[in-house]
Amino acid sequence: MDAQFWIGFFNIIILDLVLSGDNAVVIGMAARKLPQNQRKKAIVWGTAAAVFLRVSLTLIAVWLLEVPLLKGIGGILLLWIAIQLLTDDDGEADIHTGEGLRSAIKTIIVADVVMSLDNVLAVAGAAHGNFWLVLFGLALSIPILMWGSKLVASIMNRFPWLVYVGAGILAYTAGQLIVEDPIIHARIIRQMEILTWLIPVVLIVFVMIIGRSRRSKTSSP
Repeated sequence: MDAQFWIGFFNIIILDLVLSGDNAVVIGMAARKLPQNQRKKAIVWGTAAAVFLRVSLTLIAVWLLEVPLLKGIGGILLLWIAIQLLTDDDGEADIHTGEGLRSAIKTIIVADVVMSLDNVLAVAGAAHGNFWLVLFGLALSIPILMWGSKLVASIMNRFPWLVYVGAGILAYTAGQLIVEDPIIHARIIRQMEILTWLIPVVLIVFVMIIGRSRRSKTSSP
């Protein structure tokens, strides 16, 4: 138990709290309009999918780092998910059927694929190759995802306007993925450092405008 182990240990706790929080927001937002019994199923299946994906991605993390524009593509996909979750807020069709549950789980899984990548790479880096620390990071993410998702879903049902906050968090995360992509950072961001924070902020505004516009169209007679 040397100093590097304990530094990695505490870094992983902080990283899991920050990065798993984004996943919890996605799961909570996707499940919030489901009936109580289906909401529990969506959260359980969503959490299980997130953990499975993290284990799988951890095994191929080194290879994933070599895939060109992976983070940039993931950021664009996450942006689309943020808009969809914001747009679907007023949709009540099929919400009491199995289709509503399947749709929520599909949304959660797609978002988990994108967002788990950041968590896996961050935890793997903080662990410095220590298998037990990586395992600890994966195990710690389970209660954060489970309890965090339930809390987000409950709060958003009580305060519907918070759906915009959730969408904003996802948009900001998407922006971070894009600017942190090695190719984009080397060719664009490095030349204009202001884009490091400007792109995430612009994407938040973009999601709010598009989401609000699409919700207005769907709610109008």
